[in-house]
Amino acid sequence: MKSFLSMIAALLLTVVIFSSCSKDKDPADTDVFAGTFRGTISYSDDTKTINPVEGSVFVTKVGSRYDFRFDNGIPDLTGVQFEERDANTMVSIGDAGTGAITINKDKLQILFSRNSRNWSADCTR
Repeated sequence: MKSFLSMIAALLLTVVIFSSCSKDKDPADTDVFAGTFRGTISYSDDTKTINPVEGSVFVTKVGSRYDFRFDNGIPDLTGVQFEERDANTMVSIGDAGTGAITINKDKLQILFSRNSRNWSADCTR
């Protein structure tokens, strides 16, 4: 009887462990949006203009905010907060600037202004 109860307890523990593991993780809950996107990027401020050029944007997640590191001498855009639009798309929110940044696992689009500085990007992976 004691062996039978031990076997039942082990079986129940196994069921609990396997049922708590999920392979259906929502991509919006991961850092799937981080990485390098390539395409057309541009920038302007009061003293400098970088016309649309082919380049890349490296996206990183820092806590609940995202940083965008541009190449071609374009200053970084940092500390942008996002909300989930659907299961696979994030959209910028908050008072950190005006405009929009839309990002999903395959595409990054930026048309964003902050403190007289303007960034744009139309990039894919």
